Amino acid sequence: MKSSQLYKGSLTTIILKLLEENGRMYGYEMTQKVKDVTQGELKITEGALYPALHKMEAEGVLEVEVENVDNRLRKYYKLTEKGTTETVTKLAELEEFIRNMQTLVQPKLNY
Repeated sequence: MKSSQLYKGSLTTIILKLLEENGRMYGYEMTQKVKDVTQGELKITEGALYPALHKMEAEGVLEVEVENVDNRLRKYYKLTEKGTTETVTKLAELEEFIRNMQTLVQPKLNY
């Protein structure tokens, strides 16, 4: 990911949103989607992504489907029911955080 600390706490929310929109994805696909959507501004490294995916799987937020693609096993991740609920919660928290930050950093207009 970009070196900014602001992005580091958002990885789980990014993963949840990607899977909500795309159904299921494999890790490299996620990294490329984020890179494309942000026009290269945000890059998720495999070193950050895979530990997060494994943690989310262990927490029951994601489930894994393994498929053989071109004679290689590929892990696809998708949301569980718990993951779908977690997505709604995390997105609401993020929206509230953004609103609060905008309130703090935007100048007040005096009429």
